[in-house]
Amino acid sequence: MGRFKSKNRKPFVKQIAKKTPTVDHVTGDKIPKSLVFSRGKIPGPLRQLQMDLRKLMLPYTALKLKESKRNNLKDFVSLANGMMVTHFLILSKTDSAAYLRVAKMKHGPTLTFKIHKYSLAADIAQSQLRPRCPPDLFKNPPLIVLSGFGTGEEHLKLTTFIFQNIFPAIDINTVKLSSCQRIVLLNYDKETKLIDFRHYSIRLQPVGVSRRIRKFVQNHQVPDLRSLQDVSDFVTKAGYGSESEGDDEAATVNLSSDIGRVNRASTKSAVKLQEIGPRMTLQLVKIEEGLCTGGLLFNEYGNVDAKKSENEEEDEQESDEEEMDIDEELEIEDEEEQEIEEED
Repeated sequence: MGRFKSKNRKPFVKQIAKKTPTVDHVTGDKIPKSLVFSRGKIPGPLRQLQMDLRKLMLPYTALKLKESKRNNLKDFVSLANGMMVTHFLILSKTDSAAYLRVAKMKHGPTLTFKIHKYSLAADIAQSQLRPRCPPDLFKNPPLIVLSGFGTGEEHLKLTTFIFQNIFPAIDINTVKLSSCQRIVLLNYDKETKLIDFRHYSIRLQPVGVSRRIRKFVQNHQVPDLRSLQDVSDFVTKAGYGSESEGDDEAATVNLSSDIGRVNRASTKSAVKLQEIGPRMTLQLVKIEEGLCTGGLLFNEYGNVDAKKSENEEEDEQESDEEEMDIDEELEIEDEEEQEIEEED
């Protein structure tokens, strides 16, 4: 028998938990988060570059962020306030070039880069003989390395500060080696004033062992021993014996592995970097004081824009003064009308 519906019965509304900022349990600092989106109409390759940048910024970004033509910057700002976002990465396209803006919430500054060249992650993987992209590669944020920015110029100092804080900080005393799987490299060339933006995966390779043993250690899979008489044949088989690939001593380090459950002894390993993309060649063209607005702190093309902004400020001041004069005149007219009505 069905139940009678009560008019006084209130519908059940699920309470939405209030989002709290993600805080690093080791350092206690707020973990930076980012939003990657575009402004205006951009072509298909640049749209794919936007998806590559979202994957690069994982896990603290919105990978499936949906945009529409009606969205303006205020919409993304309101969304960022609810998601505790700290940085914006904004792609745009003009008739002459593509641009990437890196902005800090909520009050700036905003760095504008001109994209001279770029390569997608798919293009880089296609150019490699054995592309490497493990499923857990993007579970942890990448490390960031800045090279050539120590020239003492103020705009480069500000660029260094923004990029150093766009990814979570690490504590070298407590960081786990298993979490360091990616690295972002930014190299500044003083002569050309261009920034080479690269994204690599990090791989540790044992040194001083045969190729078969190395593959066994890295893959963690039981090898096929059906065709062998003894386990020693797996090591001493022709072509895979004690021979090992030559490794540069300068590229080898002594690391204590924490990947397994059991604490292992310090082993000698080689650090291998493999590019996974995207790749960009950037040029810093201007730095704005606020969030995509405000006065210019740096301009690569001189003070043309600065003069324009000064003229715009003067025009705004003149218009404000004119509006004040008009308001005063209206107030005087209203007072005169009131006096006339009182006399009547």
